[in-house]
Formats: sequence, C-alpha cells, structure tokens
Amino acid sequence: MILYGVSGHTKVVIDCISALEEGLQGIFDEKSDLVSLNGYDVLGEYDEDEFKGEKLLISIEDNRARKRIVSKVKHDFTSIIHPKAEVSDYAKIGEGTVIIHGSIVQSGTKVGKHAILNTSCIVDHDSSVGDFSHISPNVTICDNVTIGEGVHIGAGATIIPGVTIGKWCVIGAGAVITQNLPDFSLVVGVPGKIIRKLDR
Repeated sequence: MILYGVSGHTKVVIDCISALEEGLQGIFDEKSDLVSLNGYDVLGEYDEDEFKGEKLLISIEDNRARKRIVSKVKHDFTSIIHPKAEVSDYAKIGEGTVIIHGSIVQSGTKVGKHAILNTSCIVDHDSSVGDFSHISPNVTICDNVTIGEGVHIGAGATIIPGVTIGKWCVIGAGAVITQNLPDFSLVVGVPGKIIRKLDR
C-alpha cells in the first residue's frame, strides 16, 4: 500500500494500517519538507510508475484536496477499516474511504468514495454519506439520513433521523441538525441554524 499526503490525519491512517498488519511502502507528498513520517519514507512528488501494482489511499483531511488529487492518481485506490470499527456486512463502503477505530456503520448504510469516518462516530441504518465527506469524532448520524458530497460534520454533532444535508455543507462541532440543509450551508448551534452560505 502507498499513501498520498502528509498531515496529522496521515498518522492516524498509519496506525490503522499497522492495526491491520498491512505493509506500507511510502508516502507521496510534493509539498512536505519531511523525509519520513512515523518511520515511513516521504517520497516527494507523486509518480505513477513507482510501486506499480500497489493500491493507494489519499491520507489528507481536506475534502476538496482529496477530490482534486483523485483526478491525477493512476494507481488503484484502496479503503481502510480499522479492526476495532464495527461495519455491518450489509453496509457498502466506497473506494478510498477510511473508517477509524471505534466507529459504527449500521446495516443498509452506504458510504461513498474517499470519505473519512473519524474516531467513534456512528452512522445508523439506511443512511448515506457522500463522496469526499468527513465525519468527525463522536458524531451521531441517526437513521435514514442523507449526506451530500464533500460535507464536513464537526466533532460531537448530531443529525436526527430522516434529514438531508446538501453537498459541501460545514456543520459546527456539537450542532444538532433537525431540518434539511441546502448545498453550501455553514451551520452551528442547537438546534442548528444556517449562519451563511459558503463559497462554491
């Protein structure tokens, strides 16, 4: 396996790889000055001819950056599910997605491509998490919730059953979302209120 991107999130991904007892060949990152991270080589600019046959995971927290990088990667993508996460056999997980320890994904749920389900978040049954989304630690997503592409949900937020969240929304830490949200909304509070529209 190889990674693309050096960040704090990369350290957590490396821990997941270690817990799965899988091999890591190195980390591509053209913007980092590091030569190694947690004992693994930082290789510089991405090279599609290096490590042919290895699968790649984008290990960057920023949702838009992950989406940008996908278009230039020529390796096949892989997903990582920490062995201490609980993912139903009847859930579907897209390529490039990371599910970190303590997370729970219930039956009938669909998680898109290149998403992050962070520590101890819960995604209840029959929900949908869009591509390039990031669900922060201790978030609770109740049943039958639909989350659009690129959404970032802050730590400890709660989404009540049946809510639809539009694409590229940002939900503040601890917010409680009780109603549908249009695309590009910035939402905070209990109950959650839209405080402004985000730049597309």
